[in-house]
Amino acid sequence: MALGLAQGWDTARGRALTGARAMLSPTGFRGAALEAAWSAAHLALYPLGLVEEKAREEVGRFTLGDLPPMQRGLVIGDVEAAGTPILLVHGMVDNRSIFALLRRGLRRRGFGRVLALNYSPLSDDVREVAQRLAELIESVCADTGYERVHVVGHSMGGLVARYYVQKLGGDARVHTLVTLGTPHEGTTVAYLLPHPLVRQLRPGSTLLDELAEPAPGCSTRVVAIWSDLDQLMSPKTSAELRHPDLRARNVFVRGVGHMSLPVDGRVVHEICATLAHLDTDGTTLTAGVTTLTASTKKPRRRRSRRAQSFSTGA
Repeated sequence: MALGLAQGWDTARGRALTGARAMLSPTGFRGAALEAAWSAAHLALYPLGLVEEKAREEVGRFTLGDLPPMQRGLVIGDVEAAGTPILLVHGMVDNRSIFALLRRGLRRRGFGRVLALNYSPLSDDVREVAQRLAELIESVCADTGYERVHVVGHSMGGLVARYYVQKLGGDARVHTLVTLGTPHEGTTVAYLLPHPLVRQLRPGSTLLDELAEPAPGCSTRVVAIWSDLDQLMSPKTSAELRHPDLRARNVFVRGVGHMSLPVDGRVVHEICATLAHLDTDGTTLTAGVTTLTASTKKPRRRRSRRAQSFSTGA
């Protein structure tokens, strides 16, 4: 028992030192400043995000009228990619306002149908929110005529989307899932609050055990973006997705806080580049568009071109 406690203490101390080094670096200082600024701005925008948007208005007819050159280029180059609906799913105690800048970035890149799922901050079960997401996606597909959509989930929103994809048959609808700072392997920070929803984010929870079960034939491609400055992920690598049956690519970004992930320019570019081409195997992108280097536990290590474009993170 004494040996186990000592090992646990050494692990915790190592993680704390790693986190401190990331925070005290120049990149860490810049990331912390951005996190503080965006958190303040998001707080001001929060009341506006409480209003539920109307999906039918958001996904109206997609045309080339009045589009600037960048948007028109995507539409002409791949009209299916430009028109495929993109669903944004926020995290716990949040709303769609967290995606204000990401939505703007997606629209500027030429994606014409971007809408968000709002769910109550009083929700206490990821599975129930996943069912709401399923209903919204079915409605969007019926309204637009598109059979598949993309989903971007921030924090717990990524688990909501994963549950839909893996457990509710959502892989038939979701072409690509992008998760931002999602505790795929749980986070020890969740032990700080006893709320039922927070307990589902703890390592070894029944929800995470359910998501770790085999998912044979799951066709959704997944991109999991994580950072060394994410203060809500402990350990930081818990935001990586390692599942033998999922086609996942883990992308590391340095010096980005948890709330800043949806607004960081590198992250927005990665999402736009990933969704700009509806590849079938998760390994190719539109010519001329580059993405961030995929990463597992060693962000500094250079990897082959093939490993950069597709990785299970195992």
